[in-house]
Amino acid sequence: MQQIVRQRRRAGLVARSAERELFRANFDLPPEDERHRFLFHVHGDAGVGKTFLVREFEQLARERGALTAYVDESAGSVPEALAAVCRQVAGQGHRFKELDRLLHAHRERRHEAELAAHAAADPDPGTGPSAGSLAVARAGLAGLGLIPGVGAFTGAVDPGELAQGADRLRSALAARFRSHEDVELVLTPESVLTPVLTQELADAAAAVPWIVLFFDTYERTGPFLDAWLHALMTTDRHGALPANAVVVTAGRHPLDDGRWHDFTDFTAPVPLAPFSEAEARGLLAGRGVTAEPVVAEVLRLTGGLPVLVSTLAGTRPAGPEDVSDPSGTAVELFLKWEAEPSRRSAALWGALPRWLDADVFHAAVDCPPERRDALYEWLSGLAFTDERAARLRYHDVVRAPMLRWQRTLSPRGWADRHRRLAATFRRWREEHQTGRNAGELWTDEEWRELRLAESYHLLCARDHGAPQEVMRDLVDACEQGADVAERWLRLLEDAGRDADLEAVTGWWRELSDAHRGGGPGAVLERLLPPSAPRMTGIGPPGGAEHPRFDPPSLTGDDADLLGDPWSVPASGAAGHEAAGLESPAEAHAAYDTDGVPDPSGTDDGYFGLVRSTSLTARLHRGRAVLAAAEDDYPEAIAHLSRAVAFAPLDAGLHALMGEYRRVLRHYAAAVRDLRKALALDPGHAYAWASLGAARLALGAPAAALMALDRALELDPDYFWALLRRARVWRELDEPGRRLADLDRAVALRPDSPWAHCERGDALRTAGRDEEALAAYDRAVALDPGYASAYASRGVSRFRLGRVADALADLDRALEIAPSYAWARTQREAVVGHRDG
Repeated sequence: MQQIVRQRRRAGLVARSAERELFRANFDLPPEDERHRFLFHVHGDAGVGKTFLVREFEQLARERGALTAYVDESAGSVPEALAAVCRQVAGQGHRFKELDRLLHAHRERRHEAELAAHAAADPDPGTGPSAGSLAVARAGLAGLGLIPGVGAFTGAVDPGELAQGADRLRSALAARFRSHEDVELVLTPESVLTPVLTQELADAAAAVPWIVLFFDTYERTGPFLDAWLHALMTTDRHGALPANAVVVTAGRHPLDDGRWHDFTDFTAPVPLAPFSEAEARGLLAGRGVTAEPVVAEVLRLTGGLPVLVSTLAGTRPAGPEDVSDPSGTAVELFLKWEAEPSRRSAALWGALPRWLDADVFHAAVDCPPERRDALYEWLSGLAFTDERAARLRYHDVVRAPMLRWQRTLSPRGWADRHRRLAATFRRWREEHQTGRNAGELWTDEEWRELRLAESYHLLCARDHGAPQEVMRDLVDACEQGADVAERWLRLLEDAGRDADLEAVTGWWRELSDAHRGGGPGAVLERLLPPSAPRMTGIGPPGGAEHPRFDPPSLTGDDADLLGDPWSVPASGAAGHEAAGLESPAEAHAAYDTDGVPDPSGTDDGYFGLVRSTSLTARLHRGRAVLAAAEDDYPEAIAHLSRAVAFAPLDAGLHALMGEYRRVLRHYAAAVRDLRKALALDPGHAYAWASLGAARLALGAPAAALMALDRALELDPDYFWALLRRARVWRELDEPGRRLADLDRAVALRPDSPWAHCERGDALRTAGRDEEALAAYDRAVALDPGYASAYASRGVSRFRLGRVADALADLDRALEIAPSYAWARTQREAVVGHRDG
């Protein structure tokens, strides 16, 4: 009897009796019974006790002998969720050995994926320093939330090579990882891990009566778990789940009817509301709070919200005066019975950041350093904090009133503290990013977390420049994909709510709606001024003329763009003079910006508050990059045209425009755009390299060489420029210099099939076919779908008398690319020789 009494006195056991009984009774029904349910979904507003009930369900399941695992928002992906399952079942005596092995391999391969993406971004002679080929790599890694650590504007695919680009990343990863399974672990880890999970569960099911998996905080985990879980439970795509498996999910919202409508008969919804009076009284009584005046006051102040009832019950107030709140603030409800001032202050200050670890807590609180660790340990044990994934978070229903109280009590103190936290996160971010380029930073999860935290505190401090900075970051986040964009939208939601910023909350609502309806592209579209026409083709926006641009003369007449053997300029004004350019100031003056539309003058609701000419240009640039990632270069150029109208002095925009025109083979127009970029910034290595490629395509190898020399002077390790300059050396009949550049390129990127194939061509041209074969072998090993490498290897094999092997290679090249004219011509020559 005493044991039963102790069990019933487990915290909160008297509450949620109907829900507990529903779950408990399910174990009395065999899986074949029509009344048995395989999925329970707990849902309700913050603070109603969802996590508490899920933990009660877990205890009930274990009492029935079930093997259980619990996953919450500390997992950020399906592989991380499966890792949590493995750890917990191992603690119950069941090792999922094969799944553990694959998860370990997945973590290792993730770190290598970015290098493979770099290699895939420059795969063959048809690529260049634009966004297209990098977009292929980005698409392959999207399932991981990883973006290759190179800028948004590097890598492009020539139209003739687009057919080969789709499998480029997969081929590069296959070469790097040496097995198909490793490639899939990077690109689609769920497809490899989930069948192993179902087999592990099936093996464990023979030894236990039930298996129950719990997925909490589904409002956070659902975006990546819901589709996977639906496929796992409703299809046999990943194998069969054991019949004695039960799944419990818990979040703020009901399940998505559009996805789960066909599983209704097998699902038990568990909606939660605030405690009824009887439930609240039962919980208080279970904690020893029974005096009627005290109970009545607790009920009045909490409204039955379980986390508040539990918090106040834990203080065991003796009389109604102990629960009275003279100030009317919720803060006194949580801290009234904590007499030590340093602890009260620590709890209040600790609520300011969205998350805490010991370092953040030390930055947030004012107390002697020797006391901070003890205070953090104390805070970690409070009922309204929860430590997950090594970070401490307040329950929303407690943190919100604490923030309101501090903001109302001392607006200046509130702002000062947020500024101090922003400065701390900024310092950490700058330390973390030292020596790294901007493109690489956006792929770094730690950098993004620090940037988000810095921006949150700047918004809360009402920093004057914060909205513009956050919107600029949002544009960059959209370029990285939906998952990263969602993080920045959540930043707007949190800051708008916590700092009572009506405009920011308005941005969040509108942009979140756009994101749900159309993804990152729709967000960028919504941010554009209402007067800005949506781009549908190339040409001046809305039929209007672009702002006048008189290109600074390089050597005189624009009609002779390609006949100028201009020397390599040095940096600064002297460099302009050496190239025949005006000074930077004169180049800038060549732009007539009168009449450039100012988006800040058209206020359409909230966004008019943060729009600026530079931000609008950034938005159009982002739309251009997204369009190029879809291989829609005309649309990309249309958006860049609009961007240039808003930021005519941005050299990067002109450089990107020139590169996109080069990809479309509009070489003369590309040269004009690239000249504009270099007039504004003669140190723009990207523009010099693209200019060199365009000039070579127009038959001016000497001018191309000068441009590529300058690019490599600015960046000696510029891989793409080295390969392009090697082609110039070929045109100039300089085999030694050509091979030297290719040797350097291979040393920089030994896993690039393009570099090995180009080097093989150089060796073949020099009559060194045996050495060329080794280079081609390496190229096709790295990329089994590389048609050019097969065709070139076939020619070398023929020259070495290996006719059958030569035909096999040429046939393979034509199988990959049936329209490959050069390979067909070479094959006809080989067949003619054989049959002649």
